[in-house]
This record gives sequence, structure tokens and C-alpha cells, in this order.
Amino acid sequence: MVANYSGSGLEDIWSHWNPGQGFVLVETEIGELWELNKCSRSRRTDSFDFDYSFSGNKSEFPCSEGFVYDRTNIQQSIVTDWNLVCDKEWLAKLTQPSFMFGVLIGALIFGDIADRVGRRTVMMFTSTCQFVFGIAVAFTANYYVFIVIRFMLAMVSSGYLVVVFVYVTEFTGIRARTWTSMHVHASFAVGVMVVALVGYLVRVWWIYQIILSLPTFPFLLVCWKLPETPFYLLAKGRYKEAQDLIDKVAEFNGVANPCRVSDLLQPEEMDLLERDQDATPERKLSILDLFGTWKMAGRTITVWLVWFIGSLGYYVFSLGSVNLGGNQYLNLFLAGAVELPSYIVGCFAMDKLGRRNTLAPSLILSGTACALIIVVPQNIAILAIILSMTGKFAIAIAFGLIYLYTCELYPTIIRSLAVGSGSMLCRVGSVVAPFCVYLASVWTFLPQVIVGILALLIGVLTLLLPETLGKPLTSTLEEAAALGSKKEPECTQANSTSGEKIEMIQKSELPGLAI
Repeated sequence: MVANYSGSGLEDIWSHWNPGQGFVLVETEIGELWELNKCSRSRRTDSFDFDYSFSGNKSEFPCSEGFVYDRTNIQQSIVTDWNLVCDKEWLAKLTQPSFMFGVLIGALIFGDIADRVGRRTVMMFTSTCQFVFGIAVAFTANYYVFIVIRFMLAMVSSGYLVVVFVYVTEFTGIRARTWTSMHVHASFAVGVMVVALVGYLVRVWWIYQIILSLPTFPFLLVCWKLPETPFYLLAKGRYKEAQDLIDKVAEFNGVANPCRVSDLLQPEEMDLLERDQDATPERKLSILDLFGTWKMAGRTITVWLVWFIGSLGYYVFSLGSVNLGGNQYLNLFLAGAVELPSYIVGCFAMDKLGRRNTLAPSLILSGTACALIIVVPQNIAILAIILSMTGKFAIAIAFGLIYLYTCELYPTIIRSLAVGSGSMLCRVGSVVAPFCVYLASVWTFLPQVIVGILALLIGVLTLLLPETLGKPLTSTLEEAAALGSKKEPECTQANSTSGEKIEMIQKSELPGLAI
């Protein structure tokens, strides 16, 4: 019995019970007394002792006949379908880390592939797989198959996001690059809001999965028409294809006299225009090229740390939103909505103050706000929440900025690899984040304090990075290494001017290339 309540079935009892009450004591039709716990059941030897603190002999049995679930918030989930509770609860907790691990692997693999075979090819492949795997997950009838397919979905989704961002950046001129990049992040924030809305309306997991996979399909119908980026074509020595693309873009934008590829090349590159492009020598690059010099190594480590803390902070604040009380779907929706103004503020700051001068203060502000939580009295919880939201607002600016900043810090030949490797560290942060959130059981705001201290330290470190505001994208490792130098090499200045012509098609006075 629960509070001297009797009912015809367990479903009648659960509405009057909460986990803090311990076991449920019931009497069966044949007069047996059973203690029903979450993961086991015990039969009392004395069927006449209704004392809740009974200390006599009991016979304990596992819940071999199944479980009764509270379906108030979720009607059907993988937990209810495959009974991922009690001794199988760890399998349920494994789903999110395994997904994030797939995101980590996909970011690195597809970032490297995109630098080798092209942005367009990888976009077409990953978007197709994203749709196929997304639908396939919904029809899995086995937990382990579910984990494998979802892992593959995470890989291609991560690769798609990395390559799309690089693609958009390389197709956008200097003046519009900041706002264009933030539009990508704003779409991600809107996606979080859509996830919350669909989750609120659809309480069956496989229907929920199908609905969220369907928006990919329209893109599959048009992605094959997207061209390769001119920066990639030039970096690979495919000059004729680059010229054809520039001519098409110029025609679309109404530019009568587009720039010529021959005007953009160094003297030693001119001969390649007359050669068979298949014979063009191509150096195979790897992640080690991100550490080619001490300067590049220091830059890469700093950038990776920013990716890590940006992701860790983003997910700690987002996942922690469900611990704030109230409706968890509304909290998740608001967690996505609060990002939108941060991106707007970030855009204005990046265009006025610069990338570095926006990134460092935003991390320092986030760290300071979260660190101040330590001195907030426990009876003033609202102040701690305000500081926590301030921290999330600031770190959202940093997280949105680092994608664009990474693209501008590295040359075309390893740009996707740089973003992909950074995204890999980003996913390390997202894997660590759920475990960091668990520390809230020790102290509600302990996760935010940890993020704050790390953000403060990394924010100071970012002051050593070069500024890239108003500078064209670099094409070679030498040009990228020269960023921030007091005196850039002469060849770097020449190539930068050429790159600016490609980005802007200066005669058109248009913000970027249209396709």
C-alpha cells in the first residue's frame, strides 16, 4: 500500500508514488505481501505484517516479468522498448557518448577527405548518408544495431557540418563573411529550438527520428547542382575549372569583365595553365602540417583549446538547462533561443573590434561570470542563474566565432582539415560535458564554475593569436604562417591581393560570390 491507498493495478498506484518514497508495498489477491522496488521485488514471509519498516525475512526476486514505466512525458523510447534500466541502465547512458564519439571521428575524417577530393563531393556524400542513416535508425529493432547506425549517422552529420561551413566561407567575400558564418550558427540554434518543439509534440522516439530526418531530403534534390569552390580549385591547380566557375559567377552577378586566373598566379605557376592538369604535382598533406612550425603549432594548440572549451561550455549550459526546473522542453527551447542574440552581438563585435578582440573578451567574460558564482550566497539563487546565463551568452559568442576564425587562420589546402580537427576537439568537449553535468549532484553550479575557470585561462591565451579581420583567405602554409607578422613576405602580399580579387570580384561591388 502507498499512503493507505489501494488500487486494482500498478498503474493506479504510480500516480500516488514518487522515487523518494522507496519501495511500494502491495498485497496480492492470494494474500501475499510484496515490496516492489525499481529493479527488484521482495516477498515477505509474514503476510500479516503491513509495517513499512518490516525487518523480517524476505525472498528477493528480479523483475523477470517486465517493468511498468511512467509514460507521462515520453510515451515510447529506446529505454521502454529495450528495457534499458537497472543492470542495463549503462547501455542507455552509452548512447550519447557513442554518438559524440562518432561526431568526433567524422569531423576529422571528412575534414581531411574534403581537402583531398573537394568540398562538393563530401557534401553530396554526407548529406545522402545523413538522410539514409537517419531513417534507418528509426527502424532498428535491436539496441546494438541502433548504436552502430547512430554512430555512422553521427560521423556523416559531423562531416557535413564541417564541410558546409568551409564551403560557405570560401564562397563568401570579406565584407559578408562574418554575417554569413553566423547565419550557419543561427540555423543550428533554430535547429535546437525545432528539436525541442518536435520533442514536445511527438513522444514516440522513432516517429520523432523520422520527422527530424526528413528536412535533409530537399537538399538532396539540389546539392548536385552546387559547384566546387574557386579557392579549392586554385589550390589544387585546376585553373581552367576555376576560370570557368569565376566566369559563371561573374555572369550571374552581372559583372562584364571578371578577373582572370592568369592574373592571380605567381610567375612559376603560369606554365601550369598550358599543361595537362592531371600531371600537376600535388603534395599530400596531413594533420602534422598543422604543427609544421613552432608558430603554427602554438596557434593550433590554442585554437584547439578554444574549440574544446567552447563545446564544453555550450553543452554544459544546454544540458544543465533541464536541471533548472520547470518544463524541460521549454528550457531546451529557450537554451536555443538565447543563442540568437549572442550571434548578432558577436557579428557586430567581430566586424568592429576584430576576431581576436572579440574572442578573448567573450571567453574572459564567460569565465569571470561563472567564477563569481562561487561567492554568491546560496539563498540568492536568482543571481547565480543570471551569472550562469551571462556565461552561456558569452561562450556562445566564442563558440560561434571560432569556426570562422579557424577558416581564416589556415590556408585553403588544409582549411577543412583544420576545421575538422578543431571540431574533433569540440566533440571531446561534448563527450566530457555530460559527465561534467553529473557534478551538479555535488553542487548545482559546480559544472559552470569548472567551465568558467577554463574559459578564463584559455581566453587569456587567445590574445596571442593573430588578427584576421579584413584579410583575404590564405592559400599556402607560408601565407598562413605570416599572419600577424610585422613584415609579411612579398609573395604573401601578392597572393593575398589575388585572393581578395577572387573573393570579392572587386569590379562588382557585391558582398560575395553568388551561385
